[in-house]
Amino acid sequence: MINLKCLEMKTLFILSVMLISGFVSGQNPKNLYEFTVTDIQGNDFPLSQLKGKKVLIVNTASKCGFTPQYADLEKLYNTYKEKNFVIIGFPANNFLKQEPGTNEEIQTFCTKNYGVTFPMMSKISVKGKDMHPLYKWLTSETKSEVAWNFQKYMIDENGNIAGFVPPNTKPFDDKIVKWIEK
Repeated sequence: MINLKCLEMKTLFILSVMLISGFVSGQNPKNLYEFTVTDIQGNDFPLSQLKGKKVLIVNTASKCGFTPQYADLEKLYNTYKEKNFVIIGFPANNFLKQEPGTNEEIQTFCTKNYGVTFPMMSKISVKGKDMHPLYKWLTSETKSEVAWNFQKYMIDENGNIAGFVPPNTKPFDDKIVKWIEK
């Protein structure tokens, strides 16, 4: 007969060790590739599929003064996508409710108005108590806060953060272009 009390104690011990070691639920992720996000169509999007590419992560919004950056983001993506570069957009409604739409409405808006072909993810929160784990990692690693819509995080080919630029930095800014080209 199995001693349930002993089994419960062993289980608690194993779970405690796993938690302490950071094994459970992505504790202290080391790089971008440890995350799986949801794309705008609702499918899993493992960021590990981007190994070997430079990645520009941008929190986006459809009703913001910076929304026209979508055009230059698309142009930047098309200019460098054949050189192992990708942009990933994360719609967020954290700033003055400037992204109120559903994922479907956001996708339609981006396609119709800006011809966006770079990967767009499902709407998330980029700050506050419901901040998405990816953004918790981005902000903790860079000791930054997301200042507004269209803040840009640069991730190198190994999944490590290479830096970030504030929202008013345009996609073809020298800092971004030189980082992509180096």
